[in-house]
Amino acid sequence: MTSFRDPLPVRIASADSRRLRWTLPRAGRIGIVWVIAAAFVLCAVLMPPLVQPLAYHAFADARSLLGIPNLWNVATNLPFLLVGAAGLRFVSFTRMHPGFHEPRERTAYAVLFAGVALTCVGSAYYHLAPDNARLVWDRLPMTVGFMALVAATLSERVSVNAGVRLLAPLVALGVASVVWWSVSASMGAENLRPYVFIQFGSIALVLLIAALFPSRYTRAGDMVLVVALYAAAKIAEFLDQALYAAGSIFSGHSGKHLLAAAAVYQILRMLKARTGRDDVAVPGVPGPTPLTR
Repeated sequence: MTSFRDPLPVRIASADSRRLRWTLPRAGRIGIVWVIAAAFVLCAVLMPPLVQPLAYHAFADARSLLGIPNLWNVATNLPFLLVGAAGLRFVSFTRMHPGFHEPRERTAYAVLFAGVALTCVGSAYYHLAPDNARLVWDRLPMTVGFMALVAATLSERVSVNAGVRLLAPLVALGVASVVWWSVSASMGAENLRPYVFIQFGSIALVLLIAALFPSRYTRAGDMVLVVALYAAAKIAEFLDQALYAAGSIFSGHSGKHLLAAAAVYQILRMLKARTGRDDVAVPGVPGPTPLTR
């Protein structure tokens, strides 16, 4: 089992030590993360099955243009490809950037941006003819992105070694949640709940880790905007019919795509702008000597 307890402790400058979260020992904060993560897993396994409503596929904007059905729900996936490709280019080809202390920290972000780029393909394919079978290809790359973000957050705030080692298992868990939904549906015992916990649980874990551990980099507060944009995307999705009915111009689901892509773009902006901090160290990465109290 991957351990978060690397030899190098996290030490914070005296100004940061006044924050409430640093009154908890590091081991206690790690324990909280494990307990919450375990609770999500148990809920996903033990709670009653959740079925995907077929009404989900009845999106408000079904307009066709140039022979393309559901044009705007298809076309608004393009920003995923653009920001995913831009992110992959940045993390893969930009060298000696202060936003990364060592190359292996880039891997989780490369996986995240690859998942986002593939979401364009999967979601466009789904929206051409929405049904459960096609929805699988929409959700698979999304879970890759969610879980890669969890691994990246672990690397930057808790332990680089743990973040790197847990990347593959986390991504596999996300993919398994979608596969489980698809297989269970084909067997007449559909259960969407594991996927739901992967999507919302991953965001909750990112926020929890951010609340309990400092980042080794500046611009860490940008993650608040990332989460806010994604929350706005989910609200727009919920208001799909209402927003389209307001003027028959743009639907909530199309807006969801644009807002979710904007959230990923904010991650890319953060990576490009951030630099290392001198007052925080994370186990597993050589860096500035941590300040003591």
